[in-house]
Amino acid sequence: MALTSDAISHTVLLGIVTAFIVMTAVFGLEPDLSSPWLIIGAAAAGVGTVVLTELLYKSGLVKQDAALGLAFPLLFAIAVILVSRYVDDVHLDEDAVMVGEIGVAWANANTHCVENCGTVTVTISPDDPRAEFNRRCTNCGDGISPRDEEAEFAEFCTNCGTFQAIQGDQVEVFWPKSITVMMLLTLLTIGFVLVFYKELKLSTFDPALAEALGFRPTALTYTLMVMVSLVAVGAFDAVGSILVIAFFIIPPATAYLLTDRLSMMLAISAVIGVLGAYFGYDLARGSFFGVLQIDSVLVALNNGFNLGLLEDWDSSISASMVIMMFVFFVAAWILSPKYGLVSTLIRRQTQRRAFERQVVLGHVHRHQHSHDAREELASSTLYQHFRWPAPKMQRILQQLQNTKLIQIDGGQVALTAQGEERVRQFRQTQLARQTSSD
Repeated sequence: MALTSDAISHTVLLGIVTAFIVMTAVFGLEPDLSSPWLIIGAAAAGVGTVVLTELLYKSGLVKQDAALGLAFPLLFAIAVILVSRYVDDVHLDEDAVMVGEIGVAWANANTHCVENCGTVTVTISPDDPRAEFNRRCTNCGDGISPRDEEAEFAEFCTNCGTFQAIQGDQVEVFWPKSITVMMLLTLLTIGFVLVFYKELKLSTFDPALAEALGFRPTALTYTLMVMVSLVAVGAFDAVGSILVIAFFIIPPATAYLLTDRLSMMLAISAVIGVLGAYFGYDLARGSFFGVLQIDSVLVALNNGFNLGLLEDWDSSISASMVIMMFVFFVAAWILSPKYGLVSTLIRRQTQRRAFERQVVLGHVHRHQHSHDAREELASSTLYQHFRWPAPKMQRILQQLQNTKLIQIDGGQVALTAQGEERVRQFRQTQLARQTSSD
């Protein structure tokens, strides 16, 4: 599913380009990059990616991940060819879609008047002092370019005419379009998850049961992919597909290490995304969590190792956000209370030591009433029966003595009443597990 969101964030470009070409070439509409038809095309491309992947997978010739790896490079390659061949004169290039820059998203804004609203009629004629002039070639074409000596130019007024202008004391607010788009998509996504939370959860974890209960997991999957497509194309204008992919995958992957509850995972993912954006913006300005200045680190590295690094930190905001989200992921991967690297190592060490103590208890229980007890249970030579180092055996025996599970009398190891009970409980537990597995 993570790779599917990655694939869709690329293949929506095909839907955008196809819808743009149909709008301009087939229906003769004016080029409009904010047209809702582009969003519809993107959603269709997302569903098409899933459908093509399923067709390849159901053929039985390739696995599902390989099918996805075949589908989305093909669709994305077609999109790149269409962009470079048919819409290269429009600001709809693959570089802008792939990279994006959230730092300039504010520049694409709508203007809203909030005070002293109104316009005045302004007329500018060629003899007006405010008139601005430029030149254009009057005979260019048919083999004549503006650089040829035969080219003839005429002067024309670029701002002449009658038009409406704002009043001098008008107060306006500039509202970035991307904020409006993402707010609407946020509300739509939250509403979709809340309404279909139970169905989505069941279809994701047990599609067979969902289908048996009358749900339609395939339809839900396609609807979810449509939502992914809408969010991806809505975010392209501001951040590009790299940051979209990062937000799709890194926050939930981090939350997955912190909780087993799906509802908590959704909430934690959102929090990690917000923190990654906030601290990523600070990192782009040269501050790491507000405690370390990157410029100072670069200066120290140059002074210490003469590396010749640029000492003025100038970083991409989008890339910085991705880095900070990955920092949170690494922190969760190492420090998660249940699934973190540290807790896993501690748990494995604890389990290994508990197993070693249980093995010793089992050995003592098996031999303490046998004819070879003196040889098998001698504390000084017990380590030889396990092929362990002598210090390790002495440490385990000391731990068992401290917990009053064994006693050592005359150099012989024997179980206490508590030790006998521990062995009995262990054998009952193992028998119950064996019975349930059978």
